[in-house]
This record gives sequence, structure tokens and C-alpha cells, in this order.
Amino acid sequence: MSDQPSEASRPPEKPGEADTLRPPEPPAAAGTPAADEPGPSEARTAGATPADTARPSPPQASDGRRQRAQAAQQAGQPGSPWQHGAGAPVAKHDGVTARLRPPPPPLIRPAVLGSVLATALLSALFLSDGLGVNLLIVAVPAALAAFFAAQAAGRRLRPWTATWAVGGLALLAVPALRDAGWPTFLAVVSAFALGSLALHGSRSWPGVLIGSLGLFDSVVPGIIWGVRGVRARAGGSRANWGATLRTTAVALVLLVVFGTLFASADAAFAELLGSLMPEASVGEGPWRTLLFALGLAGALAAAHAAAAPVRWDGLTVRPGKPRGRAEWALPLIVLNLLFAAFITLQLVVLFGGYDKVRDVTGLNHAEYARQGFWQLLWATLLTLLVIALALRWAPRGGTGDRTLVRSVLGPLCVLTLVVVASALRRMDLYVDEYGLTRLRISVAAMELWLGVVLILILAAGVFGARFLPRAVAVSAAAGVLAFGLLSPDGLIAEQNVQRFDDGRSTSIDIDYVKGLSADAVPALDRLPEPERSCALRIIQNDVLHDDTPWYATSWGEARAKEILEKRPVKGDGSDCYRVGREGTGDGYEPDDDGYDPY
Repeated sequence: MSDQPSEASRPPEKPGEADTLRPPEPPAAAGTPAADEPGPSEARTAGATPADTARPSPPQASDGRRQRAQAAQQAGQPGSPWQHGAGAPVAKHDGVTARLRPPPPPLIRPAVLGSVLATALLSALFLSDGLGVNLLIVAVPAALAAFFAAQAAGRRLRPWTATWAVGGLALLAVPALRDAGWPTFLAVVSAFALGSLALHGSRSWPGVLIGSLGLFDSVVPGIIWGVRGVRARAGGSRANWGATLRTTAVALVLLVVFGTLFASADAAFAELLGSLMPEASVGEGPWRTLLFALGLAGALAAAHAAAAPVRWDGLTVRPGKPRGRAEWALPLIVLNLLFAAFITLQLVVLFGGYDKVRDVTGLNHAEYARQGFWQLLWATLLTLLVIALALRWAPRGGTGDRTLVRSVLGPLCVLTLVVVASALRRMDLYVDEYGLTRLRISVAAMELWLGVVLILILAAGVFGARFLPRAVAVSAAAGVLAFGLLSPDGLIAEQNVQRFDDGRSTSIDIDYVKGLSADAVPALDRLPEPERSCALRIIQNDVLHDDTPWYATSWGEARAKEILEKRPVKGDGSDCYRVGREGTGDGYEPDDDGYDPY
């Protein structure tokens, strides 16, 4: 079946477009007749001369074509939906996003169909028992479906597309390596955002922000595109589909028969097959069917977005009205002076150490750190908002205005970087006194990323802001990847155990560390008894009594299982009540006001 558009497959024109029956045809090449002109042989058959051939058609013929087109439109005669140009619903010509939507993609190719079906089957088989390396297993055929669809549509692989795609697959390695749920969640969400950016190729601020969620827009068109493509392929090559089904059935029968024989003949082979193959039961049928449908819809959406991406870069934000130099610069200069005054005092704390803190404030270093970290974090966020608004209303008259903008906003970014350093120093003092927790490491990582964004803004002021939206997105994804690979639960356990070993803490907060994930087992395994057994008892019950298959088991969980099998916990836990309660690890004493933001 031809993939070229037919005359019947063209969508009918809207009412009121009778004067423009079809888009203007490009001028015909030399020696090539136009579409509405008779060819040389037709001219000779009609007895027409070459001069008559070049003569325009009479008004009566044009009116006849117009009347026929109007009659077909009023009769509502649709074109064949199985031809090229009907693989997806025709984009409407009205609406806010009309100019963003591309032409419909070509018919879905067999390679795309195979990759989509593989994604759906793997989703049903591997995603029902948890998250681990199975996400990577499912993502590979989905990425292939998108690649084949983009290739069929004539799209080329560009460096930024490869960057987003590789970054998304790398983020899916976090669930395979770490057992903790919170970095896994961040990694999966970020991988989805990068995959959507790889499909849409956005570069502006609206494009990057909306394009990271743009894959949702392709779910329904992707399903319709896939159904229509399957019907078209099946109607034109029924014999090929029958041969494919017969081949698949014969292969499955051979695998089942000989696999059963070999498994019954060798116990080691039977154990290998049992560990590799996912277990399925009748009761899991609805859940696995839902996973199959989700995998199918997701892969079709990715393939459709790759073949016909919505151009979210077409969404533009009107620049603000330029202000006068004095009106724009004076408030920012005052803000710079306020930052400078604050930072002058902060430098004493930042480089002076604990003695300077006590001499200047009368507070110990932990109390001082607790006093202002959140305020400095909010100050950093608000400064980024001020910079964005200042750029919106900045004067844009010429070179002098650009110099003024850089000379005002550049120092503001530098001063804000010192505020970031001060906030991180406060958190370091607080953690040194009371230990590391999930909230403390999370907000510290957030503050550090905000510092990276400020550095990127400074670089954009020097080298241009063309790559700034994508650079910020890359920095966020890289931060999430590094956060997951560094194992935050492992770092928390390591820091608290180190404080206990060094004598900086008389006890370890058992109530807190026992709630960490299996990633913390290697560090907690170094604790003396009974602290070790009290900290690992709950984790051991979760790890050793869990029959999660290999594809849903992370490397951190497997390593914890190996450690606890060699050296299980001791006792029955009756002596754990007094362990870790000689002091408090939360950063405040019982007679405090009870407020602790960390």
C-alpha cells in the first residue's frame, strides 16, 4: 500500500474557504505539467495546440470544481483514513496551539509496532513487583519505538536530543542501584521530563517548561494513530500477519516444550529459569492487564511525539515594557547595597569559625545555624525571581543599556552566591552538632543547585542567554542523578555512625536510623552491639523476608541482604528501648519550645 497521499484522503475544507479550495501548488518545474493542467499526451488527444495548453482554464471550469468541492464538503465525505495524512486526527486550524501542531505523521511502521508491543509486554511482565532494573528494561524498547518513528518521519538525531535521551536513561539507573524511595521518585520524574524534552526538542523557557510535560499531550493522538495504522497494515497484508502469528506460536510452543524438558532434567537449569522468568498468577491478571495498557499507551505516545512533535517553542511571552534607566536601576542598586551590608557581617562567620560566632552573637554554632538557614534559602529564591522580573523590564535601547544591566545584575548574582555559601555553612555547622537527616541533606542539595543556577546566569550575561533554559534543565537533571548515585540514606547513616565513633555524640538516634532504607546497611553494620542490632532489626525483616524478584531488586537491597545473611542481628530487641535515648538527635532538648525546622 502506498504511503503517499491520495486525492480522496485530503480533509474537506472549512465553510467559508470555498475561494481557496486547496493550498497553492508550487510552481511546476520546467517541462513538468502542473497538477491541474493536462499533460502533453492529453493535449494531443484533445487536438489542442501547445498554446492552448498554456491558456488558463475558463471561469466555468473553475466554478465547477468549486461547486463539486462544496458539495463534497456539505455531504461530509471523509477521505480514506488509512492513507498518509490520516494516521492521526487532522489538527484543527483554530485554537491557541494551532500553529504549534505539526502535520499528521505517516503510517506507523512495523518496526515501531514491534517496539511498542515489546514495551507493553515487558511492562505487564516486569513492572508488577516494584521498581529496579525493570524500568530500564521497559524503557529501551520504548526509546527504540520513538527512534524508529522519528526516523520514518525524517527527523535527524541532534546533539541536544541525544543529551536528553542519554540523561533520561541514566536517571533510570537510580532505581536499579538504590533502595530508597525518595531519590528513586525524583529520578523517575526527571527521566520522564528529559524523555519528553528529547522528543519535542525545546529550547526556550516556555518550551523547556511545558515540553518536559508535553508527552501527556500525545497520549490520545498516539493511541488513535496506532489503531489506524494497525488497521491499515492488517487490511493490506493479511497474509503477512498470519505468517507472523504462526511463527510466533510455533516458537512459543517449542520454548515451552523443550524448556520444560530441560528444567525437569537438571535442577540447576530449573532454578535458573525460575529466577529469570517472572511469576504470574490468575489473581494478578487485572493488574498486569492495566500495566500492559499503560505500557502500550506510553510507547505509542512517545512514538507519536517523536514523529510529530508539538512545537512548544512557538509559545512566546511578550517582553515587558522597557523602563527608564534610573527607574529600573535605582531599586536594584539599593538591593545590592543591602546585600553587601549583610554579607560583610556574614564573612566574619563564614571564615571566622565557631569562636567568632560565639563572640559576635552569644549563641553556639548550632543555634546560630538553626536561626537563619531557611531565611537565606528564601532570600536566594526571591533573588532569582527579582532577576527574572528585572530582565523582563530592563531597558533595551542599545549598548549602554546592556552594559547597565550587566553592571547591576552581575554584582547581585555574585552577592547572592555569597548568601548561598553562608546558608551552606550554617547547615554544615548544624549537621556537625546534631547529625544528618533526609530533610537537611535535601535542602542543602537544593541550596547548592540554586548556586549553580546563579553561576549559569552569570555565564549567560557574558556569553549570551541562548542556551540558558537548557543549561538550567541539564543542571537540575545532573543534580538529581548525582543525588541518587551518592545514596543519601547511605550518607546519612555514614555521617551519624562517624559522629558516634569519633565521640562527638554520646549516642546514635536509633529511632531515626532504623527507618532508613537498605542503602544504610553497610554503614550501620559498623556499629557496636546492641546499637547495631537495634538499628538493623527492621531492615533485616524487610530484606530477608522479601521475595522480590531480581528485576525489582536494587543493588543496595541485594548488598544489604548479603551483609545480613552473613551477620544477622542478635537478641530479641528487648534492650533497644534504652539504646539511643541518653540524648536527643533531633537538635533540641525536651524543654525547648519544640520547634525544629530540620
